Amino acid sequence: MEKVTVIGAGLAGSEAAYQLAKRGIPVRLWEMKRLRKQPAHTEDTFAELVCSNSLRSDRLQNAVGLLKEEMRRLDSLIMQAADATRVPAGGALAVDRHLFSDYVTQRLKAMPQIEIVEEECRDIPEGPCILASGPLTDGELAQAIAARCSGFKLHFHDAVAPIISFDSIDMEKAFFFSRYDRGSDYINCPMNQQEYDAFYDALVGARLADLHEFDRDANIFEGCMPVEVMAGRGRMTLAFGPLKPVGILDPHTGKRPYAVVQLRRENAEGTYYNMVGFQTRLAWPEQKRVFSLIPGLENAEFLRYGVMHRNTYLDSPGFLQADYSVAETPELYFAGQITGVEGYVESAASGMTAGISLARRQMGLPPIDFTGCTVIGSMGQYVSRGLGGAFVPMNANFGLMDPLQGKIHGKKNRQELYVQRALSTLENLVPAVKGEFYEV
Repeated sequence: MEKVTVIGAGLAGSEAAYQLAKRGIPVRLWEMKRLRKQPAHTEDTFAELVCSNSLRSDRLQNAVGLLKEEMRRLDSLIMQAADATRVPAGGALAVDRHLFSDYVTQRLKAMPQIEIVEEECRDIPEGPCILASGPLTDGELAQAIAARCSGFKLHFHDAVAPIISFDSIDMEKAFFFSRYDRGSDYINCPMNQQEYDAFYDALVGARLADLHEFDRDANIFEGCMPVEVMAGRGRMTLAFGPLKPVGILDPHTGKRPYAVVQLRRENAEGTYYNMVGFQTRLAWPEQKRVFSLIPGLENAEFLRYGVMHRNTYLDSPGFLQADYSVAETPELYFAGQITGVEGYVESAASGMTAGISLARRQMGLPPIDFTGCTVIGSMGQYVSRGLGGAFVPMNANFGLMDPLQGKIHGKKNRQELYVQRALSTLENLVPAVKGEFYEV
């Protein structure tokens, strides 16, 4: 059977290699860390985490928690490692990150089907391949990807504002309106002076996310200034900039607000809204705390927090299919953050999907469609289709899944139904995914 090349032994590449090898597919796994580390890396081992709580919530009522359970049921190496090395952290799945990485490394090195090549891969090889080189892919390999992705953009910096679930916005306070009464395309969150001052003071005093040296290049932020940097130029800079109330009347008062935060529809269904002008480097908990001071967003559900950092990723919709294969080159797959999934768990899940899919292709078996009823399937659908606007990396969230039928009252009820449907769907798929070739 033809050997599969997997480039990169991060979480996505490690998971992909495992899924292939456990099905008897020979794998050549490339990892360059012994020769050259990216700035975020310090260890020589595989599947390195930046911190112990990088795997986030383990509660089923959270989409990433449900994704972990789906991966467990599909026999994920990453979840094996996490469960074997977890440390107490309440509802989160925290691990001893050194033991975690050692676990993954030793399991892969012990598999006879895997040949490990500790060199830098500078080109995309011929034949079946999964490219999981990560969000810091650079040099000759990045050039090779850009050449292969002719007609599709390869982004090198990520600068996006938070995305909020529509049904978490308090429309008793917010309202639909466009400046100068030109339609109703935007949701507006009006502020009086006292509310603006409280928001401003919280914003300029908020903690920034930790940055690596490669993220501190000022050129990254040209033409896309972080909202907290703009606020630091003066108390009224935001009120005269992205929060200016000119041309807007608050229907609740009949007057122009002191300042207004606008949210723009992110998808055709109107379930996602983007905070206009709110690119930010604030730490995620700080974004939740500060932005929840905005009237109407007190209970906002953040489907995607704002980020500004270097991040090499594909403009995947139309280029990749839902199984992470290249539409025009089916034996070439991508996995991990380079595809536009965000987060360690999501990266591992994409590697799992790619590994299972390529293994089945190699074995002459029909493809598996995880569908949008599962979190793992909905991530693949997002990568292959996007939301209709600009494509940006996205964490797992219930909003990406196929919508539930009928009117469901209450967030908790919706979450429970998403979980029940996902696990039921997966239960029907697991026998086909495992099959006779599956090693218990």
